[in-house]
Formats: sequence, structure tokens, C-alpha cells
Amino acid sequence: MPQDDHPYRSVLYMPGSRPRALEKARSLPADALILDLEDAVAPAEKPRARELVAEAVAAGGYGRRKLLVRVNGLDTAWGEADLAAACAAGPDAILLPKVETPADVTRAADLLARHGAPEGCTIWAMMETPRAMLNAGAVAGAHPRLEGFVMGTNDLVKELGAAHTPDRLPLVASLGLCLLAARAEGLVCVDGVFNAFQDQEGLRAACVQGREMGFDGKTLIHPDQLAVTNEVFAPSPEDVALAREQVAAFEAAEARGEGVAVVNGRIVENLHVVTAKRLLARAAVIAELEAAQ
Repeated sequence: MPQDDHPYRSVLYMPGSRPRALEKARSLPADALILDLEDAVAPAEKPRARELVAEAVAAGGYGRRKLLVRVNGLDTAWGEADLAAACAAGPDAILLPKVETPADVTRAADLLARHGAPEGCTIWAMMETPRAMLNAGAVAGAHPRLEGFVMGTNDLVKELGAAHTPDRLPLVASLGLCLLAARAEGLVCVDGVFNAFQDQEGLRAACVQGREMGFDGKTLIHPDQLAVTNEVFAPSPEDVALAREQVAAFEAAEARGEGVAVVNGRIVENLHVVTAKRLLARAAVIAELEAAQ
């Protein structure tokens, strides 16, 4: 389950086989980093990448950025060794690829315990296959150590035989299933990548869609995508001003013995105030995080 109120607006993949990338990540304005031992690393480089990532995590210097290590699948020749090395280094989380069933999560949790992972080291699940979509609810509730879902939309499109479209209509059902499952269990849920990393307007549109659906943030493949993503997934100044107005109006109404308030011609009830307070708290955490970077 989520450990704190840390934002996950921007979750940037960094290849574990590139020392310069691991060093650069220490200064990037990402909320979280995925130090990748899987797709971004060629088979011949995987043992060395494992050493580099373990050394980088153990050395620290990443500030308040959350560190996730994506290991290779536990059914591969590298998976368990990746997990053991990551546990020794002590990242914030282990990201499991190709999770499809609750058993995938519980097996990983058992291995984390066996390899002495710190108590605060959680599990995140890549949701990227049709079977994962159909089992999303069961996966989300599989183990207390599970903290979040990461949507693997590229693999999902491939597995579905679908197409990448601007409106992502072929993926809406899958995205919705995972969001429902994550919210039911109180998990973080971050959207898949936007492949055209030089298309800033396309990225913005994808981020707005993800935010409106309810995602906490988006996974990214390039540092140039950070600014837009951080902006879109953060409360805007207008959002913050309205939330403060709603809270103040409702508190004034309560002081008069009334159960509702009116702001800009719209009814404000307790449920709106809960949402407004959550938004204000998120804005405060983001401001604190950015000040520390």
C-alpha cells in the first residue's frame, strides 16, 4: 500500500546500463525514477547493469525522488539475481514486469523477504498484458507490500493487436480496469509512456487525458517530457484558488448552521470539500518537493 503522499506526476525510465544516465538522474525534476534492468538493457549488458544500478541506489544522492528498480521477469535467467541485488541496495520499490496474477506478486514478496529487503521497500506491478487486465482486481489486492500499478501500454497494444491512436480508444477499457482496481485497493496508478518524445503538444494532450481519467501521473522515456508532465499533473493556480474558496465558503456555511455553500453559482457540499482539501494538500507537497530539488 502507498507509504506516503509523495506525488508521482512524472516517473522517468532511466537505462541501468548507462552510468551517465544514472548520474544525470540525480538532478532531473522527476518525482520518481525507474532504473531499468529490463527492456532498456541488452542481454549481454544485464549483469553489468545490475551492478551499476545497485551501486547507484546504494550511493544515494537522488534527493526526494522515489527510486524504483525494474527487474527482469522472475522467470528469466536474470530476474532473481536482479531482485536480490536491488534488495541489498535498498530502493524505494521493486517494479515487476509482466505481472498477470496475484501469485506473481506474492512470489516477489516472498523473495523480497528472503533477500532481506528493507521493510519500506514496496512492490509495483507492470500491467501490460490482456491477462493482467482481466485479473487487475485480484492483482491489486494480492499483498500488503504492493504499492502501485504502472501501465505498460506499448506491450499492451502489441498483445491486443491494436493501434496507437491519439485518443487511445483501443486502450480505454484496459486503462479503466486498472484504475478501478488500483483505486479500490488504495494503490498509486501511473499511465503509460508517450512515444513521440519531441511532440510536446501530443504529450500534453495525452497527459490531460490521463489526468482526467484519474491517473496519478505518467511514465516517461525522455527528460524533455518532464516539464509538460509535471505541469499537467499538478494542480493549477486556478485549481488551488478555487479549492481554497470552496473550503472557506463551506466552513462559513457550517458556522451558520448550514450544510451547503455556493461558489461561482455551484453547490459545494462536504464531498467537494474533501476533494478540495486533498488538492490543496497535493499542491503543498509538490511545492515542498520542487523547493528541495
